[in-house]
Amino acid sequence: MSKTDVVRKAMVEAMKAKDKARKDSLSMLLSALKNAEIDKREPLTEDEENAIVKKEIKQTRETMETAPADREDIKNEAAARLAVYEEFAPADLTEDQIRQVIAGVLAELGIEEPKKSDKGAIMKVLMPKVKGKADGKAVNEILAGMLN
Repeated sequence: MSKTDVVRKAMVEAMKAKDKARKDSLSMLLSALKNAEIDKREPLTEDEENAIVKKEIKQTRETMETAPADREDIKNEAAARLAVYEEFAPADLTEDQIRQVIAGVLAELGIEEPKKSDKGAIMKVLMPKVKGKADGKAVNEILAGMLN
């Protein structure tokens, strides 16, 4: 069952339970998934669906962080939406798992002592391997800590 079907089923359950806030959040997520599928003109892969969910989570966090201090309504709505979206997000890689992927990339590139000048080449190979599985900012910070 695709993520779109899972979200649609959860939305129907929310409608039956008369949970308007949850239904609205799921409706927005479903819309993002459907729009991506329409743009692609073929069914989405699981990785693409996960990337869309992650993108929606990131945008909702940004909305929450950039909302004016006196607009608690916006922050509360974004927090509620975020809680719903995170139910459908895949688990991120842990720091140790990211380090293992980095070690694999270093071995693949034949780099024993990574330097700051190697960062671009490493990231070019590394990011496609962790896309949708880890936050790019976290990956960047972990790699930076490993460079000489």
